[in-house]
Amino acid sequence: MSAYVYSAVRTPFGKFNGSLADVRPDDLAAGVVRAALARTPDLDPAAIGDVVWGNANGAGEDNRNVGRMAVLLAGLPVSVPATTVNRLCGSSLDAVLVGSRTIETGDADVVLTGGVESMTRAPWVLPKPSRPFPAGDVTAVSTALGWRLVNPAMPSEWTVSLGEANEQLQERFGISRERQDAFAARSHRLAHQAWEDGFYDDLVVPVDGVDLARDEGIRAGSTPETLAGLKPVFRKDGTITAGNASPLSDGASAVLLGSERAAGLIGTDPIARVAGRGAFALEPQAFGYAPVEAANLALARAGISWSDVGAVELNEAFAVQSLACVDAWRIDPEMVNTRGGAIALGHPLGASGGRIVGTLAATLRERGARWGVAAICIGVGQGLAVVLENEEAR
Repeated sequence: MSAYVYSAVRTPFGKFNGSLADVRPDDLAAGVVRAALARTPDLDPAAIGDVVWGNANGAGEDNRNVGRMAVLLAGLPVSVPATTVNRLCGSSLDAVLVGSRTIETGDADVVLTGGVESMTRAPWVLPKPSRPFPAGDVTAVSTALGWRLVNPAMPSEWTVSLGEANEQLQERFGISRERQDAFAARSHRLAHQAWEDGFYDDLVVPVDGVDLARDEGIRAGSTPETLAGLKPVFRKDGTITAGNASPLSDGASAVLLGSERAAGLIGTDPIARVAGRGAFALEPQAFGYAPVEAANLALARAGISWSDVGAVELNEAFAVQSLACVDAWRIDPEMVNTRGGAIALGHPLGASGGRIVGTLAATLRERGARWGVAAICIGVGQGLAVVLENEEAR
């Protein structure tokens, strides 16, 4: 039995402390659940066999199992079960992979997947003292991004910042600042053009009570020359800046999956088949390169090669790691992120995987291509990928 994508939807992605800052993550998730079901009015929500939701935080208003919170807040029947998966940046792509396996094993015919992150509202945490009333000071730690409360048994080379890890990747592959800035400028240009073309009109839904129609981080006027004027962030003589890395973001995404026979329940035909999956891990500091083998594994399991692929959605955590992956795959870079990427659109950790799956399915249909790859790098040395087959091009 195969698993299929029936529809995908997301919120606009907001900037850190931006337009979505006042919206709780469970409310963002509930809103996109309602939006996903509104697109399939024939589907009885009680027929959803499971909800698998991605979230990288969970420490605050996400309330541990934000998937179940979303189901309840969205008004679905209390009989609809839900779980939350956490594979950091890859959480909602992992949700899609888990959901597709659930369908392939016959455990459910319809699974709603997706993810959410409010990096703005991620709480600060305090280490809990082993005894009451410690005499010393205690430091509050942000949970928005990166390592926190690190176990001293971890080797120091593993626990460098995400930016420093990618500066090391830059040194390893010799990817220049100029290439990174050009890649970032392209992301903004293509994202802006995609909105102007109406590409995202059917993929993005507004958030109730918020006046935000488009992704908030797009800077249409970005050029390699303007980006070249920004100072490096992680090393004094480094290459990574705020302009060639993805920003902290808020947002949610949803992907409705089903079996072939679920078309009768959902009331629409599927748009893409989940044809292959891949997960890969390596040294934590080399996480940006992990999508390379994850995608290669997914292609092998789909029974195709890179020469068959017509579109790629690669989450742009950093320009440098994106370029390293594209170089390793030896593919035409012009088929990668043709409608912009995370550098421009934003990267709300738990929602980005759902975004790239939805964008890939829409891009394959737009281009008339049969095969596509969605891939994402994940902090602490992991990568995930999925191969989609366009149902219209089979």
